Amino acid sequence: MPPAERVDHAPKVRFEEVSKCFGQGADAVRALEPITLDITEGEFTCLLGPSGCGKSTLLNILAGFEQPTSGQVLMDGLSVRGPDPRRGVVFQQGALFTWMNVHDNVAFGPLATGKPAAQADRLAAHYLEMVGLAAFAKRYPYELSGGMQQRVGIARALANDPEILLMDEPFAALDAQTRELLQEEIKRIWQRTHKTVLWITHSIDEALFLATEVVVMSARPGRIKASLRPQFSQSADPAVVTSAEFARMKAEIFGLLREEALTAQRQEGAQ
Repeated sequence: MPPAERVDHAPKVRFEEVSKCFGQGADAVRALEPITLDITEGEFTCLLGPSGCGKSTLLNILAGFEQPTSGQVLMDGLSVRGPDPRRGVVFQQGALFTWMNVHDNVAFGPLATGKPAAQADRLAAHYLEMVGLAAFAKRYPYELSGGMQQRVGIARALANDPEILLMDEPFAALDAQTRELLQEEIKRIWQRTHKTVLWITHSIDEALFLATEVVVMSARPGRIKASLRPQFSQSADPAVVTSAEFARMKAEIFGLLREEALTAQRQEGAQ
């Protein structure tokens, strides 16, 4: 693999004219128009957009799972060439090792990167305490609810001490009440750790509640339609979602997304 080239004075992450096309010829699907987006260190960035707009594709390119058709992604000024433990990924499902208990799931990453067993144990205990699951350390994934499994997945990602957390709709499969409680928990963790986060969601409420920047994407081929900077991520009060400013911004984003959702629906019907 050729050495990466350093670019000075770069933000934490830069998507530089990134496009993505799947397939070739007449069957090719253009998922992303050239996108340029900067993410500052410590920011919580949410991508919002209709299904099929390329949100997860962008995340997978930053994770190193996909390569862009054109353009590049830079992290700390270095080109992303593949997966890297500095970027932790949490998927819609916890993707836990079913044969390991909760503690061993969380300790796996530190052990795999060469940390001594005692240090891995301390890290696992620390992050399980952080997500409120210390009492379930010896349980197995099948003994946990979906929300608890997601919390284990978050603890496992944090135990590797990544510089960036990439979260692909991690709460999408959860019931509304569990989802709201976990949103509060992830906000608390972010406020404590100051990790850089890229979060994919379809929920306007979730994006406004968590994000320092909300990036609204168009229907396929995805492009950036708008960027907003809500202030609710700094609040510890869950009732902030009932404020007049929250309602105003929600209505604004709903208006931005409505047209794109209808376009995406027409695209699906034409296939």
